[in-house]
Amino acid sequence: MVLLLALACTGGLYAVFAPADKAQAEETAQSLTIEEGKKLYAVGCASCHGTGGQGTSDGPSLVGVGAAAVDFQVATGRMPAATSQSAQAPRKPAVYSQAEIDQLAAYVASLGAGPAVPTEEEYGPQGADIAKGGELFRTNCAQCHNFTGKGGALTHGKYAPDLEDVDPKHVYQAMLTGPQNMPSFPDSVLTVQNKKDIIAYLQEVNSDDSESPGGLALGSLGPVAEGLFGWVFGLGGLIAVAVWVAARTAKAKKS
Repeated sequence: MVLLLALACTGGLYAVFAPADKAQAEETAQSLTIEEGKKLYAVGCASCHGTGGQGTSDGPSLVGVGAAAVDFQVATGRMPAATSQSAQAPRKPAVYSQAEIDQLAAYVASLGAGPAVPTEEEYGPQGADIAKGGELFRTNCAQCHNFTGKGGALTHGKYAPDLEDVDPKHVYQAMLTGPQNMPSFPDSVLTVQNKKDIIAYLQEVNSDDSESPGGLALGSLGPVAEGLFGWVFGLGGLIAVAVWVAARTAKAKKS
């Protein structure tokens, strides 16, 4: 009985104190991450987005955008922006390290609930349906990005960027958060599996094995563009030859 009582007391004390210590340690680490992110934010972001992320005339509010939006914008070099006057922030080398990006994302996430950074399991190609991804991409994305993700022009100097060689995590985050001119596709619109399928499709059509043989790909627009090219220049050339022959014939008859 004494032995059983001792074991019960030991187990009870462990159950009470050990999880609390672990949770406290995790909470402390998260608080330190947020604090470091706040310092980085004050130096590099507050001038445009406000000291508390409330936004200014030079930058939108960051309250509720979530860690995923920060990770996408900063890791792709779009933020900090080179200038607030450009129609669209282009992709460029990142200014911050991934550790610093994680700290910034943690701080912004603490300002209001928003989409979290996806895991590799969510955006990885394992278990993806490439054919389904192609169908979803053509339905939801091809209008701006071209049907293989080569990008395209929009209005007022804006554009849909080329998606070739873009990190799958960033493609997922773009669909989740809708950066700049892009609409957002939350899980209620495109599920986690749908996003995974789209990413797998983009990786497949932009792989080395799918490159267009024999010359210019014409933006991978397929037979429509190639047929139009042949129609305009091929038929135009035939018309020019016909006009030249007719002119030569008429000149020969007069002489």
